[in-house]
Amino acid sequence: MITLYTWGTPNGRKVSIMLEECALPYRVKTIDITQGEQLAPKFVAINPNSKIPAIVDPDGPDGKPITLFESGAILLYLAGKTGRFLPTSDRGKYEALQWLMFQMGGVGPMFGQTHHFLRFAPEPLPYAIKRYSTETARLYGVLDRRLSEAPYLAVEYSIADMATYPWVARHEWQKIDLADYPNVQRWHAAIGARPAVQRGMAVPG
Repeated sequence: MITLYTWGTPNGRKVSIMLEECALPYRVKTIDITQGEQLAPKFVAINPNSKIPAIVDPDGPDGKPITLFESGAILLYLAGKTGRFLPTSDRGKYEALQWLMFQMGGVGPMFGQTHHFLRFAPEPLPYAIKRYSTETARLYGVLDRRLSEAPYLAVEYSIADMATYPWVARHEWQKIDLADYPNVQRWHAAIGARPAVQRGMAVPG
């Protein structure tokens, strides 16, 4: 059984959604990042970067246990393990990968900074708020244009959607009105209606 080390953040929920979608058995180990548990030596031995999520799969690709960190790498691993949620055609696969990288290089870091400066900074910093809020709105525009062309980010529902959804699910934290991005709003509702996504978003309980 896979062990998932996680906390209730968008990055953590990417992996629990994928595990639920694939119906893989797993157990959850909570790492309370508000209490610094990610810095404990026992967890650093699993993820030297001291971040969640991470997984340990006793049945790795060579039959031996494998430990993985970085949410995108874990999603790719699970897609390879199950043969699911990554298109099999070369064109489809690379299309999904480009949107996965868009999430990891843009949506995650920029939305995360917006969360920080709007919600958690000890004092308001107008320059930072404007900088990251403006970029967040721009990225929503990119998503909206893409989703005007297709129902999902790639040619079919994939790990790219699973990676992006938990960040968009916190649109209120970003002071984003999804009504301004109707294609994202439609996509957000469709993804959020999936039972596996609902279960994954509730991890850890």
